Amino acid sequence: MQILNNVIRSTTVGQLPFVETLLGSIPTSATQQTLITQRRQAIAAILEGQDPRLLVIVGPCSIHDPKQGLEYARKLAAVQADYADQLLIVMRTYFEKPRTRTGWKGLIVDPDLDGAHNMAKGLSVARMFLRDVTDLGLATATEFLDTTVYPYISDLICWGAIGARTTESQIHRQMASALPCPIGFKNGTDGNVSIAIDAIHAAQAEHVMSVPGTQGAPALVMTHGNPHGHMILRGGKVPNYHSDDVVSVSKQLEESGLNPRLIIDCSHGNSLKKAHNQLGVAQDIAQQLLAGETCIAGVMCESFLKQGNQSLGNGDLEPGLSITDECLSWDNTVKLLDTLAEAMNGVLSQRYSTVA
Repeated sequence: MQILNNVIRSTTVGQLPFVETLLGSIPTSATQQTLITQRRQAIAAILEGQDPRLLVIVGPCSIHDPKQGLEYARKLAAVQADYADQLLIVMRTYFEKPRTRTGWKGLIVDPDLDGAHNMAKGLSVARMFLRDVTDLGLATATEFLDTTVYPYISDLICWGAIGARTTESQIHRQMASALPCPIGFKNGTDGNVSIAIDAIHAAQAEHVMSVPGTQGAPALVMTHGNPHGHMILRGGKVPNYHSDDVVSVSKQLEESGLNPRLIIDCSHGNSLKKAHNQLGVAQDIAQQLLAGETCIAGVMCESFLKQGNQSLGNGDLEPGLSITDECLSWDNTVKLLDTLAEAMNGVLSQRYSTVA
């Protein structure tokens, strides 16, 4: 690795496995592949308005302890059938965290939470966790952040996001063009939605790109384009989940020749980064749905076993509590799901009575 010193300022700290090696050592079963394909198709159908249910992407801000994450997954799997007629539930399985400046970058980058950056271990742990969640019958969601990481896990992901900090990045748009699942693009951290509209268009197109991590030289590929890119309203300098925002952005999407249906993030700028505020956002969305808004395809929510968050590096960690953004407690998560499901019951009743 001495030659690297001539081209980048760095110190080699480890080696990553070849993509083929990791996927071969932690493979997906035929049953897992079938469920992933079915859930990707169902998510796409909701985004296109062909499935009347509401997409709900819910789970921890980040997975930092797989054991606790799986405990949450079991709870979510146990209740998803209760909402199956109204909601398609997808679990957040986020392993990479963008940082405004510095901080813990996620389970893949630093699985031991100690700054050792054992990324080879992190990739293995992430794949095993995704398989465990899929075995519970849950669909998976993640944010694709590092453009060298996605080949190691994308076969196990049902829905993906490109974050507010990277939506404007060309290499992330190219990556989205290649990814095999529906991809949501968040508006910018300042609330700018135009960059997400541009990103959806870019991701629909074909791109030439290199795929790292494969045996031998990096592969040069032509992407096929992603037909299921969509907008995520996550707030900015001010929240943007209200009816006026939804109507305005849906109109902009339609005028740009795109699907006007979108997803609303109950967290981040829309909750002012206060977990409990997500309940109020969900209630507002429920009222919009009952009032006849048809452009809301789904919602996102950050929740974990316990309410709030804690800081890494301040002693022993409390189990079930986020180490990144604040999350709703499990009990409040059920309240949020009940609010959305009740609204969808009303929506579906109205549609069926109109048809009759």
